[in-house]
Amino acid sequence: MNYVPGDLRDQLAHVGYDVVQAGLVCGSGGNLSARIPDEEAVWVTASGTWLERLSRKDFTAVRISDGAPATVGTAPPSRIEPTSELALHLALYRARPDVNAVVHLHPQTALLLDALGEHIRIVTTDHAYYLRRVSTVPFRLPGGTELAALTAAMAADGTDCLVLSQHGCVVMGDSVELAHKRARNLEEAASLTYRALTAGRLENLRECPEEFLDRLSGNTAVSV
Repeated sequence: MNYVPGDLRDQLAHVGYDVVQAGLVCGSGGNLSARIPDEEAVWVTASGTWLERLSRKDFTAVRISDGAPATVGTAPPSRIEPTSELALHLALYRARPDVNAVVHLHPQTALLLDALGEHIRIVTTDHAYYLRRVSTVPFRLPGGTELAALTAAMAADGTDCLVLSQHGCVVMGDSVELAHKRARNLEEAASLTYRALTAGRLENLRECPEEFLDRLSGNTAVSV
């Protein structure tokens, strides 16, 4: 995952292409956003965009406070319609001032585990480092303020990775790159969990050692 420096829209477009290639998105399912430095606004994907085909024109700037079109630099506010999940993105930015990027996807393995009533296991040190913990948001209608409010409330304690039941996932980070890594690790953890389930060995699946988790929670420097 080699990142394009500079414009946040280029970084988000790279994420969009990569997650489609990795099978984390089908069709136009999913949306991306990033907080614009020194602005109370975010770049967010336009409604109906295909994530593997994104360019700068496929993003619109909106104010975090009310979702209205925002002015960035000397450019006039965009008239592009933002994603139908705009409320979800904005609620997360309001609840988490430390978050600078939000990635919402529809990863198949994570959603299959949710439909089977299984939670995603934190198996490797990478999973523990990037995901820490994964919470599940009970089903609410997509695109609604109820889903946005509930997800933001569950993320307020610092949880960065949430499965939206029967819908998708949302991951956050202080950078586009970190959110991207979390999205990839979430689906990998889900894949390992599902493989253990299909092998009939889920009860034998060892999760990441408590010793490593304790070091993470204690903010001790670790490498992965």
